[in-house]
Amino acid sequence: MNEICQAINARPPHLISLYYTGDSMPGYRTVEPHMIAYNQKEVLCLSAWFLSGASKSGTQGFKEYKMEFISQVTVLEETFPGPRPEYKPDGGKVFHNVQCGL
Repeated sequence: MNEICQAINARPPHLISLYYTGDSMPGYRTVEPHMIAYNQKEVLCLSAWFLSGASKSGTQGFKEYKMEFISQVTVLEETFPGPRPEYKPDGGKVFHNVQCGL
């Protein structure tokens, strides 16, 4: 979690690469990390904007990644300008108890 929070807290924030096994398409993904917080089921998750990698849909957008299924995190040199317009810093209706966020 520390590496992801460091990427989120950097100015400008950094992209990360991660290996995810929590769905039917395990593999590497490159994302813009926005927040680590608890979801409505009290599971610690990363909320991130998916850019590329393993995905059923292959479409960019916000995705929720359960932290227990994330490994091999690499903070990339590439940065991004900041939060996407849909981002809710307080977690909105989906997340609470924010551990770190943009």
